[in-house]
Amino acid sequence: MPASPRPPRAGRRLMSVHAHPDDESSKGAATLVKYLREGAEVLVCTMTGGERGAVLNPRLDRPEVWAELPERRRKEMDRARQILGIDQRFLGFVDSGLPKDDEELPSGCFALQPLEKATRPLVAAVRAFRPEVIVTYDENGGYPHPDHIMTNRVAVEAFHAAGDPDRFPGTGDPWQPLKLYYTCAFNKAYFQAIDAAMRGAGLHSPAGEVLADWPENWPTWEVTTSVRCAEYFPVRRAALLSHETQVNPDGPELSCPMDLEAAVWPTEDYHLVSSRVPTGLPETDLFAGLAAATG
Repeated sequence: MPASPRPPRAGRRLMSVHAHPDDESSKGAATLVKYLREGAEVLVCTMTGGERGAVLNPRLDRPEVWAELPERRRKEMDRARQILGIDQRFLGFVDSGLPKDDEELPSGCFALQPLEKATRPLVAAVRAFRPEVIVTYDENGGYPHPDHIMTNRVAVEAFHAAGDPDRFPGTGDPWQPLKLYYTCAFNKAYFQAIDAAMRGAGLHSPAGEVLADWPENWPTWEVTTSVRCAEYFPVRRAALLSHETQVNPDGPELSCPMDLEAAVWPTEDYHLVSSRVPTGLPETDLFAGLAAATG
C-alpha cells in the first residue's frame, strides 16, 4: 500500500548515504554545500564508523594512530561535518574492511548483515528526515568495496520501502522520497578531461596513470544530471583534508589545481535511477521536477 498523500511544504531536503567517514567529502560534497547554501536541508547518513579503514596519510602511519583509528575517524567526520555545514548521523554498523581475495569478511561486519536488518535504521532516518532526494553509490559501489556495495543495496531498498506503511513498522510514519540518484564521481570522462588539462598546462598528470590502468569492463552509468558547483570545490577539499588519516595531502588525488579542475570540470555528476515525478533529461538540478510535486 502506498504512503498517504504528501502535504505541501516549503524547503527542500537531500539525503546522501555513504559507507564510511570521508566518503561524503570525496563523492558529491560540493553539491551538498551548494544546496545547503541555497536553503536546502542536507543529511549525510554514514552506515559504518570506518573502524577497519587504512591509514593512507604517510605522516600518520604510526602504531598509536592505528590504535586509536575508530575514535580518530569519528572526530574527523565531525570536523568535516562542521566544514560542510551539514547534519550527519552514524547508523551503527561496523566497517567490513577490504579483504584480500583469499580472506573472508569479518564476522558481524556491515556487508554480512541481512538486508532487512541493515536497511531498518536507514528507513527510520528517511522517515524522520523526509527527504525528496536520496543520493548513494551505484551497484558496483563506485568501486567494489563490500561496504559500498552493501550501501547501494540498503539505500535502494530504503528508497522503495520507506513509503510503504507495511514495511519496517515501528520506524516512524511512511515517507516516500521522490528521486534516487547514483553518484558518478570520478568517471572515466572526468579523468580524461583532467589528464588533458594537466598535460596542457605542462603539469605531471597522475590522471593519465589512472586511465592507463582503467579496467576494460568497468561498469559505467550514464550521467543524467550535472550540478554546477565549482565555487564550492575549496570547501570540498577542506572537508576531505579534515579526514587526515584517509588522505595523503601530497597524493595524486589532490594534484590537480582547483582552478584548473573548475575550468574543465565544474560539475559533480549523477545518474537518475528512479523518479516519481516527471523530469526531462539531461538535468542540471537534483531537485528538477519537484516543485509541482511538493507545492
